[in-house]
Amino acid sequence: MTDSSTTGAGKPLTRAALYGLVSVALYFVLYLFEDSILAFTSRGGWYFIAPVAIAFVFSYVHGTFTGHFWDILGIKARK
Repeated sequence: MTDSSTTGAGKPLTRAALYGLVSVALYFVLYLFEDSILAFTSRGGWYFIAPVAIAFVFSYVHGTFTGHFWDILGIKARK
């Protein structure tokens, strides 16, 4: 059995893979539904929030993936 307080090498790798797959899936969905999303967001008014929300979701998912990726490689930012 493994203790939940210990962090093994597999945990960051699993998280990086998960967020990487979600990131690829988001790009794929954006590509598939490009016309629908463009039609929805070009209505004017408050519909401008949709691309902003999409950008925030992409930023969070891709940023989290990138953070885990660099952790796996052992690269840390200077403090």
